[in-house]
Amino acid sequence: MGEPKSITQSFVAQVTPARMFKALILDSHNICPKLMFSSIKSIEYIEGDGEVGSIKQINFTEGSSIGYMKHRIDMLDKENYMCKYTFIDSDILMDRLEYITYEVKFEGHGHGGCVCKITSEFKPKEGVDIKDIDIELGKDRAIGMYEVVEAYLIAHHHDYT
Repeated sequence: MGEPKSITQSFVAQVTPARMFKALILDSHNICPKLMFSSIKSIEYIEGDGEVGSIKQINFTEGSSIGYMKHRIDMLDKENYMCKYTFIDSDILMDRLEYITYEVKFEGHGHGGCVCKITSEFKPKEGVDIKDIDIELGKDRAIGMYEVVEAYLIAHHHDYT
């Protein structure tokens, strides 16, 4: 198999860890399609109800480079605002990847803000080289999604309290 590549990214949000966790992790199936309607058509649980072992399918809009992705929730720590999930299926990426794991943690920062830390590990299939540009594009998309949700939470300060 190819060599895994791991990246860690973080950014500071002006929203509490609890609100970011509730919106982005516990309720992403509702808020992300609502806020990112031009790219995300729907998010649904195809197994489970959001707890460990659940499988979530993200369906992208027409014209996207990808049709769907499936993630399995591997760990969910609601008290410490952490989760870990694994990308397990897609209509276009499975020919190149064995898996991608993500570990997400929201930690308090400043007065009412948080630091969002995301660690991703990409495991390519044998003979496949994951280029840094591919990883950068994925990083940018993830941060962009978090920033959209942060902006929503700032504008709607009573939501997800």
